[in-house]
Amino acid sequence: MRALTFLLLESGAGMTGADSGKTRLVVGGATIAGLIAAWYIASTTGAIPKLDFPSPEQFVAAARQVVVEPGFADGLLFDHLLHSVKIILLGFFAATAIGVPLGLWMGWSRTAEALINPIFLLIRPIPALAWIPLAIVWLGLDDAAKVMVLWFAAFVPSVINSYTGVRSIDRPIIEASRMLGIGRMAVITDVIVPGALPSIFTGLRLSLQGCLTALVAAELLGAILGLGKVLYQAGLDIYPAMILVGMVAVALTGFVLTALLDVVESRSMPWRKR
Repeated sequence: MRALTFLLLESGAGMTGADSGKTRLVVGGATIAGLIAAWYIASTTGAIPKLDFPSPEQFVAAARQVVVEPGFADGLLFDHLLHSVKIILLGFFAATAIGVPLGLWMGWSRTAEALINPIFLLIRPIPALAWIPLAIVWLGLDDAAKVMVLWFAAFVPSVINSYTGVRSIDRPIIEASRMLGIGRMAVITDVIVPGALPSIFTGLRLSLQGCLTALVAAELLGAILGLGKVLYQAGLDIYPAMILVGMVAVALTGFVLTALLDVVESRSMPWRKR
């Protein structure tokens, strides 16, 4: 049955894109190098005032302060980064562990959709940041409140895309599986879930992005450590270079976490390898 599923999915997946990973890496590296060079030139020529945007030298000095010196905002960058990653992963996994199965169930069962969808439609339009006051009332200023905010940021995309993934599976594939006498549970595990995986991973990407977006706002409130606290403290100190350091740290964190998700995706869907 798994061989049949693999062939069916492979036949619809297609092969696109001729650029190698090495070429993309070179082009991406050249783009970043060009941006850094333009930044340096604009800073040294005065095209961009240093009071409005920090120079590379100011950025390096601020990075050194938070990376190797006594630190900034009550901690070194590694401490802030580790704390933020912990919050992101807790919110992300808690949300997707519930959202993905719920979306699959709603997509598979009309009864489940009729029961759950009205409640979901009420929650869906509420921005994740709107939950911050309630999270503080319920859970205080501890990490649990931040995880709750990130949970709502990641929950909605995981449900929607899992639901869409099930509904996008061609009916003939499901009917062919049933004609072969495959049991209900086998259809779900060997046809429905593999067929919905591309959409599920799209939802996981959006959920991860939602967590990164909500993280900074969540950590602005009573955080002991975290990248959000670095940005908040740098704003209070009117320290543009440190603000940029915090923004770069958030960007690199998102890049690494997304790259790890790419690895999981490629190993989960070998038929989509290029």
